[in-house]
Amino acid sequence: MPLLAAADGNAFSSHMTVSPHAASTVRKPRSRLVAAVALLALALALIAALGWRGHGERKAALQAQTELATHEPVIELTAIDLATARVRELSVGLPITGTLKAVHSALVKARVPGELRNLTVREGDTVRSGQLIARVEPTEYAERLRQAQQQADAARAQVDIAQRQYDNNAALVEQGFISKTALDNSLASLKSAEANYRAAQAGAEVVRKSLADTELRAPIGGQVARRLAQPGERVAPEAPIVELVDLSQLELEAALSPADSVAVRVGQRAALTVEGVTQPVQATVARINPSAQAGSRSVLVYLSVATQPGLRQGLFAQGRLTTTAERSLAVPLSAVRTDKPAPYVQVVFDGRIMHRPVQTGVRGEIDSETWVAVQGVAEGAQVLRGAAGVLREGTRARIAAPRTTASAMRGCLQSCL
Repeated sequence: MPLLAAADGNAFSSHMTVSPHAASTVRKPRSRLVAAVALLALALALIAALGWRGHGERKAALQAQTELATHEPVIELTAIDLATARVRELSVGLPITGTLKAVHSALVKARVPGELRNLTVREGDTVRSGQLIARVEPTEYAERLRQAQQQADAARAQVDIAQRQYDNNAALVEQGFISKTALDNSLASLKSAEANYRAAQAGAEVVRKSLADTELRAPIGGQVARRLAQPGERVAPEAPIVELVDLSQLELEAALSPADSVAVRVGQRAALTVEGVTQPVQATVARINPSAQAGSRSVLVYLSVATQPGLRQGLFAQGRLTTTAERSLAVPLSAVRTDKPAPYVQVVFDGRIMHRPVQTGVRGEIDSETWVAVQGVAEGAQVLRGAAGVLREGTRARIAAPRTTASAMRGCLQSCL
């Protein structure tokens, strides 16, 4: 039995034993299948991951677009950025420039030659009309006057002698003692003496006038603009001594072209800007020169300037002379944009910026700002001034409420803290 069992066991083991080549042949198809399944699973996992990532990116992009549409930027505009289109009276006129001049001015000159004395006034001093400004040394002229007066007195004595002789001869003629011819000779001597006396008197008056001319008096009241001589200087006749100006009345002398002068009338008004003066100065056309200037052919227009502190003769002024006025719908000139083929304005409509093409007309000055007549916008429309810049059409806009003083102070305190 053991032998049989052993034999059976050997037989069984010999029956169950597989060769190495057969075993390797069986394991190779199985390992390939496992590898293929693993690769398929990895590919499916990779495809799923890529799909999930793409879905997440599309979802994020859609969410970003939604948020962008929900949180569209809004431009906040203040009252400084806006102007209201409304019917205004536009002043149409001409630009003018010129120099301020005093209506009343005088140049005091020496009338007689001599040494200048008693000149005490200087630039800026105020003088009255008829006030003594200076004097030319009068000694020589006083002596001449005395001489002329004495000659006149001598001539007067000759007149008295000739008069008595004539009276005596007239009495003798009536009595018949002398002839009529002797009386005629006495009359001729009397008339000659009277003529000499009148000539001596005229000579004395001329010298008296020269003596009076040694005193230099102010012909007008005003201020000394220039002092052109010094005390002790010997001056000649017609030598300038001082220049006086009366600043109570000033005028502007403006030169206009012949074409522009046609529209100018007496009484028209102008607003001037004078150098050194902060406030605008009002002026009115007082007169127009009837003749054109030789060479330039320009026409001089004189405007009476309203009295205002700080105005001086010689200051340069420029402004605009109003010739006509027109009422029309207008906007500030800076609000009209020209960066497109046709001019347009930017208006705030229904909370968005809209571009409205316009047609421009006449221009005028309103409160020192240039406005222009337009067609293409409604009255009352809120237009953007030039300082606001160019905004894309369709941009959302909000008009900020004006801040009160208290809120402004709170904002300042918060920013400071």
